[in-house]
Amino acid sequence: MADDFLLDTDDIKRRMDGAIAALKTEFASLRTGRASASMLEPVMVDAYGQKTPINQVGTVNVPEPRMVTINVWDKGLVGKVEKAIRESGLGINPQLNGTIIMLPIPELNEERRKELTKVASQYSEHARVAVRNIRRDGMDQIKKAKADGLSEDDQKFWEAEVQELTDLYIKNVDEALETKQAEIMQV
Repeated sequence: MADDFLLDTDDIKRRMDGAIAALKTEFASLRTGRASASMLEPVMVDAYGQKTPINQVGTVNVPEPRMVTINVWDKGLVGKVEKAIRESGLGINPQLNGTIIMLPIPELNEERRKELTKVASQYSEHARVAVRNIRRDGMDQIKKAKADGLSEDDQKFWEAEVQELTDLYIKNVDEALETKQAEIMQV
């Protein structure tokens, strides 16, 4: 049975591509000094007993280049949305106007740029962890096949394949981080 073991490297690549795509989405939320609705995508609100994206509890608009507004549909959630934004690490101070939360986007000073590069580093570390978890799943499949009679040579071959993919995707994460940090620090 183990002689015909074939690790699904396409599945591993697809999952690692997903980790990179998630990282790029998170990076898109780190706009440099310009308002964007996508900057609120990673912010989750504790609504109705579960974590919910902001765009599912209100309408997100960008009426001006340096302003984002959220029209919260349920008055009871306004405080929770405001709290989620404050705790998100975006560095934006929400202002309440009834059920509308206004988010003025401040000019980026040197200190704020450094904070954003730290947030970008956190996002990239999450992506690295996701890639490593996928690697571990692949290695676990190989160990299970080894227990089922996979030869040691085949085991080494598949482990090298998985490690090679992991190294490639970790390198992609690092390159994406360098690019984003350069974009943030650009004045």
